[in-house]
Amino acid sequence: MRPLLALWLLCLTSLPLCAEEVVLGLSTDKVAITTSFNGSEILIFGAVKREEPIKEEPLEIVITVAGPSHPVLVRRKAHRYGIWINTEAVTVDSAPSFYAVATTGPLKQVLTDTEDLRHKISIKRAIRSVGAPANITDSARFTEALIRIREERGLYQELDGQVALDQQTLFRTAIDMPANLTEGDYSTRIFLTRNGEVVSQYETTINVRKEGLERWLYILSRQHAVLYGLLSLAIAILAGWGASAGFTLLRNR
Repeated sequence: MRPLLALWLLCLTSLPLCAEEVVLGLSTDKVAITTSFNGSEILIFGAVKREEPIKEEPLEIVITVAGPSHPVLVRRKAHRYGIWINTEAVTVDSAPSFYAVATTGPLKQVLTDTEDLRHKISIKRAIRSVGAPANITDSARFTEALIRIREERGLYQELDGQVALDQQTLFRTAIDMPANLTEGDYSTRIFLTRNGEVVSQYETTINVRKEGLERWLYILSRQHAVLYGLLSLAIAILAGWGASAGFTLLRNR
């Protein structure tokens, strides 16, 4: 019994202690999408809690915010017969609807490629695309096109040097959430790195939900599609009649 106890104590003492941890704060953990919603800014801030003095090697911070992931069909267009038409298509297995990664410095300097592969931190690693049709020999270009399109829309953001770190302890950054957000839970991760290696990480969630009239219309369209269609038709007829009546009144004056 005693040899087993001694071995158990030895295993406990050999486990690495987490000397640095994240103490996180958010300006808000909820984002409400209403009819007047035109985007939001999330302030992410916190501190590094230590069990020992600050080390000589500088600490770096990497923060990611990821929206719900879904499969995405990406099509290639070609100019044929004088017009642009869809040709080949590849389904990307899983891509976040929104993704932002903010760092204290250039991502390639604060994070090794091995750690990026392990934690899937960079934009290209956050997207999962396993296979493609046999006739597609350049499937990676479809993923690149998806990233480029969503970067142009503000849905994918790589924010090098946008995390401020004071005295190797206090950190903060701001993430712009565009107006065209997808409803769902947005995973927020904070990584502490040193010499490119992750030494600690923390994860929380930002809840993005439709509210008010926007929420009511969304539920109506999903749960009562026929009623939603009839309501849309009635509104279109009423709007057309109102416009016609208004023009008639102006013309008779």
